[in-house]
Amino acid sequence: MARMTYPTPSKAGPCRSIRRALLAALSSFVVLAPAIAASPHQHGAARLDVAVEGERITLSFESPLDNLVGFERAPRTDAERQRAEAAVARLKAADTMFTIDGAAQCTPVQTELNSAALALGAAADADHGDGHAEIDGLYEFDCKDASRAGFIDVGLFEAFPRMRRIDVQVVAPKGQMKAVLKRPARRISLVR
Repeated sequence: MARMTYPTPSKAGPCRSIRRALLAALSSFVVLAPAIAASPHQHGAARLDVAVEGERITLSFESPLDNLVGFERAPRTDAERQRAEAAVARLKAADTMFTIDGAAQCTPVQTELNSAALALGAAADADHGDGHAEIDGLYEFDCKDASRAGFIDVGLFEAFPRMRRIDVQVVAPKGQMKAVLKRPARRISLVR
């Protein structure tokens, strides 16, 4: 089997600190919002955490691999490898997957994907394990003024027809919020 390889960011340090800050901010929110938490692995459902701070918007995406390619393991055939490569290419197009309100003037600066089954990122050498493979994505946007963003339009439903629901948590200067996007909805409001 051909191993898919993709370049990893050369600046892992800042990415890790941003990820830690995002996780710390969201961990306090998760305590307040247990009702939104999907089961650890649910087909058709994904999770999206959004952090808005200063000149940066960071999105953390988690999904069972089945939502994106129709299977939850390493690709075995050429057709499966092509589906996986197409899904990865779509996910890497940050400005297509996530369109941020133009008032914030944001530009994608980093996309990091991790999946043991697809040999991506930090998870590339992990065990492919139990047949319930997932993919995680971290998207970072630099903005002139992130606080001016009133919404984010999410393109995941259009790109991945098997996805039916996205559980969303937002931490922003205007407060913490939760939402559930169900097909065909695509807009996350960042204002209360």
